[in-house]
Amino acid sequence: MSKHSTQFEATAGGLVLTNAILLYRTEAARSGTRYSAPGQDGRAFASLHHIEHDDDAGPRIAAGTPLTRAHLRQWSEALGRAAAPELLPNNVLVAHQDLLAWWIPAKVRPAYFNLSAPPPGLKALSTKAVASVPYPAHLLVATRRALGVYALREDERPTADSIVFHSPILNVYADGTLCWGNIPKPGTLSVSAIPEFERALFESWSTHPNHGQDQTVSGKGGLISLWDDLAARRAARFPVRRLKAFAVKRRSVAAPSRKAIEPLTLGQLIERTRR
Repeated sequence: MSKHSTQFEATAGGLVLTNAILLYRTEAARSGTRYSAPGQDGRAFASLHHIEHDDDAGPRIAAGTPLTRAHLRQWSEALGRAAAPELLPNNVLVAHQDLLAWWIPAKVRPAYFNLSAPPPGLKALSTKAVASVPYPAHLLVATRRALGVYALREDERPTADSIVFHSPILNVYADGTLCWGNIPKPGTLSVSAIPEFERALFESWSTHPNHGQDQTVSGKGGLISLWDDLAARRAARFPVRRLKAFAVKRRSVAAPSRKAIEPLTLGQLIERTRR
C-alpha cells in the first residue's frame, strides 16, 4: 500500500489533510459512473490511510488498514457536524442524513397520462393527455435507496399516530415506493432537493398501474377508471374515502400464534424505513 502516493495542494479554511480512503472494485467503471459503487455482481474493498507530510515531497498516502463500519460511522458523524445548519420549512417532518420525510397538502394539479393499454370506455384518458385532477394530501419519505410515496386522508400536517394510506398515483408500486424508470434522481438527500423529488413524482408520465396497485383503492373500478372519472368531470376534490390504509401484522396478545392486521402509522413507517 505504501506505493500508492500522490501530491495534494494545501487546503484553506483551517482544515488539514490527515487521511485518505482508497476504493477498489472488480469491474472497470463504466462511462458516467466513475464515482458510483459497483453493480450487484461486482465486489469492492476499501482501505483507510494516514497522510504523511514531508516538507520537501509534500503529503503522501501511507500504508493503510481495511475500512470498517466504525470508521464510516465516525467520519459520517464528523462530516455531519461540518454541514451548515438548515432551516426546516413547515412541511418537513423528519430531516436526517439518511432519511427525509415531508407532507404535501391536497391540491388540484396537472397530471400526465399516456396509457400503454387504455381500457375501453374511457372518457378523458383514452389518448395521451395532460389533465388537471385533484390529489389527496401526500406523505413522501426519501432515503438513499428509494422514495416512499403515501397518501393521507386528512389534509393537515400528520403526527406520529396518523394512519398512512396507499397512494393512488400510477407510477408507485404497491409497497409504496416510486417506480423511477428513466426519471432523473436527485443528487442529494436534503431539504433543497424536495422540489426535485416532487417533480419526479408529479411531472412524469403515467403509463399503467404497477402490479397489484389496482387493489390499493376501494370501490367500483380500478385506478385508471378513478383517474379518468376525476379528469372527465374536472373534480376539485379527491374521494379520500376510497383510499386504503397500509396494513401491518402484529402478534395478538390473546392468541400469540395469530397475527392481527392493523393500519400502519407514520411513526411506525419512519421506524421501519430506518432499519
